Amino acid sequence: MAIDKALNQAPLGLGVAGAMQPETMEPDLEIEIEDPESVTIGMGGLEIEIEPGEDEDDEFNENLAEKISEDALESLASELTADYEDDIASRKDWMQTYVDGLELLGMKLEERSEPWEGACGVYHPLLAEALVKFQSETIMATFPAAGPVKTQIIGKETPEKKKSAERVQHDMNYQLTEVMTEYRGEHERMLWGLGLSGNAFKKVYFDPSLDRQASIFVPAEDVVVPYGASNLQTSPRVTHVMRKTENELKKLMVAGFYRDVDMGEPVNSLDDVEKKIAEKMGFRATSDDRYRLLEMQVDLDLEGYEDPDGIALPYIVTIEKGTGTVLAIRRNYEPDDETKQKRTHFVHYGYIPGFGFYYFGLIHLIGAYAKSGTSILRQLVDAGTLANLPGGLKTKGMRTKGDDTPISPGEFRDVDVASGTIRDNIMMLPYKEPSQVLAGLMDKIVDEGRRFAAAADLQVSDMSAQAPVGTTLALLERQLKVMSAVQARIHFAMKQEFKLLKNIIAAYAPEEYSYDPADGDRMVRRKDYDNVDVIPVSDPNAATMSQKVVQYQAVMQMAQATPQIYDMVELNKQMLEVLGIKNIHKLVPGAEDQKPKDPVAENMAIINMKPVKAFAHQDHEAHIQVHMSAMQDPKIAQIVGQNPQAQAMMAAGMAHINEHVAFQYRKQIEETLGVPLPQTKDDETIPQDIENQIASMMAMASVKLSQKNQAEATQQKAQEAAQDPIVQMQMKELELKAKEVGIKEKKLEIDAATQEEKLRIEHERINAQKEIAGLQVGAKTTHSKNELESRMQADGVRLGMQATKDRMELDSKQELEKMRIRASMAKQKPNKE
Repeated sequence: MAIDKALNQAPLGLGVAGAMQPETMEPDLEIEIEDPESVTIGMGGLEIEIEPGEDEDDEFNENLAEKISEDALESLASELTADYEDDIASRKDWMQTYVDGLELLGMKLEERSEPWEGACGVYHPLLAEALVKFQSETIMATFPAAGPVKTQIIGKETPEKKKSAERVQHDMNYQLTEVMTEYRGEHERMLWGLGLSGNAFKKVYFDPSLDRQASIFVPAEDVVVPYGASNLQTSPRVTHVMRKTENELKKLMVAGFYRDVDMGEPVNSLDDVEKKIAEKMGFRATSDDRYRLLEMQVDLDLEGYEDPDGIALPYIVTIEKGTGTVLAIRRNYEPDDETKQKRTHFVHYGYIPGFGFYYFGLIHLIGAYAKSGTSILRQLVDAGTLANLPGGLKTKGMRTKGDDTPISPGEFRDVDVASGTIRDNIMMLPYKEPSQVLAGLMDKIVDEGRRFAAAADLQVSDMSAQAPVGTTLALLERQLKVMSAVQARIHFAMKQEFKLLKNIIAAYAPEEYSYDPADGDRMVRRKDYDNVDVIPVSDPNAATMSQKVVQYQAVMQMAQATPQIYDMVELNKQMLEVLGIKNIHKLVPGAEDQKPKDPVAENMAIINMKPVKAFAHQDHEAHIQVHMSAMQDPKIAQIVGQNPQAQAMMAAGMAHINEHVAFQYRKQIEETLGVPLPQTKDDETIPQDIENQIASMMAMASVKLSQKNQAEATQQKAQEAAQDPIVQMQMKELELKAKEVGIKEKKLEIDAATQEEKLRIEHERINAQKEIAGLQVGAKTTHSKNELESRMQADGVRLGMQATKDRMELDSKQELEKMRIRASMAKQKPNKE
């Protein structure tokens, strides 16, 4: 039961206020103590009265047995003790099988006198072998050296939650491995009891004497539950049988945890089950000088504390079994829980579920096999003893001189024979050698028991070095199917235990990070535990390390076929974790361990087969140019090409170049958009509406970028073509011909201007003649004028048509010349390529 610590302090600043008054004024702070438990503080017209009172949590966690009458307590103790005896009787058969099976462990050396003195008393190690193997495999899977706890984030993963999960995992493992030094021993004892009886319990609580959390192993015989109950949470009663010395009980009474009553002397007796267990395990115990306490979790409707609806509420009642004295009654639900659900203090570990509450263990499953194997083994040993040292009958008068000790090799003794030969006076009993049929039967029984207990080793003959990993995995899964199911149950129970421990550790964790060496430098705070769940490091899908290794080998084979969809670095890290390798981050550095490098250093790393990584802020165009230059360098290509890993180097180099290309493409898209794109992790998603808007903007930006790149590519091709010497000569010829065409055009323009000038002069001459002739010419002049104008118009049309014809001929010649030059360039370009 958790103990809350509270400290009531007086209001701050009262003393300071009195000290700050002027020296000329008398302080008006008055403290009046009439009752040592009642203090009145007066300051001016203000009075603060501190009355004694109880904290709400202290009142809720109080011992109700102090306030209930003795008659009611005696009646309650009698009723609950009777229920406890009924629960003991309900599991009698299960308990009897468990107690009888303890003898089959062979922990006690048996000196047999039947059928003769010194007969074989060995036990077949089938049961002990299966139990030791189960305990060894399970402790390695559930409690590795780094600690048994790992964390998982509740809800959306954020950098803050990830850091909190790392701190919680480190703190929990530190608590279980360094602070709770008894935890590993208790866990191993729990596994031994679990495999043996099929049931084991862990009690998780805050220990005020240690000032920390505790998780202790409770044997199955000390936790009594009605046989028909389904689980601890729904059971009407859960009784924890505890044993306390007189001094321990006195300490708890002085601390106020139990009622301070006279208990008298403890009843020095053991019940039948305890005596049998001690006897079977090789101990001699007839009495116990400790008090036996029954701590019972029950639902009660206590007088004076009735529920308005008449519902029985959860309580914890502690009774001393010998005297029937009720020592404590406390509420067993949270103060702020309106539904008043029962709080859980125990975790039930089970081996193989049965019909009732109690699970079945190896004693119940292979106890009969172990008993039969032991019987046959003793018969074989006894048969060998009789065959080596046979007995028989002899005549009464026959005497052997000396003693009756066995005859040593090479020794002869004198014999007095009454009559006849020695053979006639001695008859050997027909003892046979140990039976091969009996030996084969024992092997068959033992093999069946091992197979049933999932303790048999996989035969090497069943495996093949050429067998696919899938086949090997199928054989392992078939062999370890039962053990895998047991491991899954243990994994689930450990998860419940870690949740209880997490709640206690979080309740007593500091509010802020502590850097004080006196506090242990706890780099975790209470808030870190809010969004983090703790789970065991064990894998419920694999019972042994070999099974996990084969599983990862199957994944690696799949990764070789499609490496582009696997994170090979992370896969290899997880494989090393399964193998138990330390300092994995030093052996296989991940992406988070990489730092930015210059392009030459990256080329050196690629050649040396070391990992490289591109970063968003780098000059990707320069990196790509340096990498491509190195790949196209003939000297480097010649030397690297002789390396057996050349293809891997080329693949790594191209993969790294692709990283830079991807970053460069993103940068160009951002430059085209004019805004940076949102940064998201692989496991993060953008809201759908925002993602659609960004996609629309990216579509337009990608089109612009594509057009820009196409234009640059066309321009680059033109520049490359212009640098060809043949093309340059043809361009010069074209320029010369263009100049000649220009000269011809200028000449035609001059000729046309001259002709126009001649026409103007002629026109002026005619006008002058017209003025001279005047009216004398009359109608003749008019006719001549018309004729002359017609002639002039005809001459002008003729000259215009001639000029147009000359221009068209010149344009045709220029076009033909250009077409000839293009055809020549197109014909020469393939030859160049």
